[in-house]
Amino acid sequence: MDLSAIALQGLQQADTQLNAAAIRIASCGASAPDAANLDTVDLSSQVVALMAAKNAFAINLKTLQTANEVSQNLMNVMG
Repeated sequence: MDLSAIALQGLQQADTQLNAAAIRIASCGASAPDAANLDTVDLSSQVVALMAAKNAFAINLKTLQTANEVSQNLMNVMG
C-alpha cells in the first residue's frame, strides 16, 4: 500500500470537488440567452461541499507528510 499514491488521489478528488462547487457557485445568478434567470444553485450545499473539499485537502496533505516521515525514518533505520 503506497500512502503517497492514496493521498495524491485524495488530493485530486478534493480538487475535483472544489472545482465543481466553484463552478456551481459562479453560475448562480447567471442569465441564459433568453434572459431566464438560472438561479437554481443551493448555496448552502455548495458551501458544505467547499468545506468538505478543504477538509479533504488538509487530511490528504497530512497523509503525505506522514508518509514522508515514515519513509525518512525507514531510511534512517536501514542506512
